[in-house]
Amino acid sequence: MSHSTSRLCEARPPAGEDLPGTLPESLRAELIAFRRDLHMHPELGNQEFRTTAAIKARLELAGLEPRVLASGTGLMCDVGTRSGTTRPMLALRADIDALPIPDTKTGVPYRSTVPDRAHACGHDIHTTTVLGAGLVLAGLDRQGLLPNPVRLIFQPAEEVLPGGAPDAIDSGVLEGVGRIVGVHCDPKVDVGRVGLRVGAITSACDRLELSLDGPGGHTARPHLTTDLVTAAARVATDVPALLARRVDARAGLAVTWGRLETGHACNVIPQHAELSGTVRCLDLTAWRDAPDLVHAAIDEVAGMHRAKTVINYIRGVPPVVNDAATIDLLAGAMTARRGPYAIEDTEQSLGGEDFSWYLEQVPGAMARLGVRTPGDPRGLDLHRGNFDADEEAITVGVELFTAAALLDGNRL
Repeated sequence: MSHSTSRLCEARPPAGEDLPGTLPESLRAELIAFRRDLHMHPELGNQEFRTTAAIKARLELAGLEPRVLASGTGLMCDVGTRSGTTRPMLALRADIDALPIPDTKTGVPYRSTVPDRAHACGHDIHTTTVLGAGLVLAGLDRQGLLPNPVRLIFQPAEEVLPGGAPDAIDSGVLEGVGRIVGVHCDPKVDVGRVGLRVGAITSACDRLELSLDGPGGHTARPHLTTDLVTAAARVATDVPALLARRVDARAGLAVTWGRLETGHACNVIPQHAELSGTVRCLDLTAWRDAPDLVHAAIDEVAGMHRAKTVINYIRGVPPVVNDAATIDLLAGAMTARRGPYAIEDTEQSLGGEDFSWYLEQVPGAMARLGVRTPGDPRGLDLHRGNFDADEEAITVGVELFTAAALLDGNRL
């Protein structure tokens, strides 16, 4: 645990601190049903119309006034505007889209009903925890117990590069916000616990598409051609190796190819080849320099084989870099609800998350929400069709968000 987080955990009382806002059993059951409904009806990025309507209807039933984002899916909703304070709000963010993969779970009644669509990254859990926190906080506000307004952000298209966060920001979701928090399901962490980390917790992730061209010919006379098969193979192997010697190894800059396609006959050297893959980076500064470095390395290797290049470098997302003060806030919230032993250190991953775009504008942090049933030997992982979450994680996420809102609102 970082020094600042450890100090805060030791300073706060253990679980059972007299914070209002516990999750009623009736609402807990409703939230589980809500999550299962989302899980059965997954929608891809920028197509989340049913999901948006369901969230909107439940917030309106609670007397709140959600606003659908300009893109037509996703929404924002303020809770606690009656407090009269002008202090910046804490924002709670959830992503609402699903993945284009089949749901391969068996034996559960809430399996996806949509072919080749699944909530295999836990966004249904994220959405339900923010919704639940909003409903609990709305109840506290009616009792005059919410010290500062809170904004709920239900963001579309997290899985679509460069993510739906930039469009949400353009829709005004950060106006009046001073801090933002979110969670991401982690199947390596037991339910009831959260993983926290100061600094970068995810990687930057960009997409790379490359075309190589040159005069082809007969395989009997490769010296008269541009041997694109060899050129493509060299680019695939030499570019990642070359970059590893041009960037500080601690930056973790990695080019990994997912597709290489060229040729149609065994005795014909082709005129065209294509490669595509990802560029991942652990360091924010190195990520900003990555396009120029990658372009130069590709041109250098391809030029040795007289191949012409067309490079399409598609910016994705920067790393999520957690703010230390916000990590202290989340550690205090979790400690107040469940005690300091409910917190664990977490590593920086090579996965990308468009939550990072919010952190380019305001301080904030993302926590890893444990969703593994203790003792479960299955080894479930994200982005797989059999992924599932222990639904007790919904209660934990609501507790974390509500306590964070109360503690942040009481800060001077």
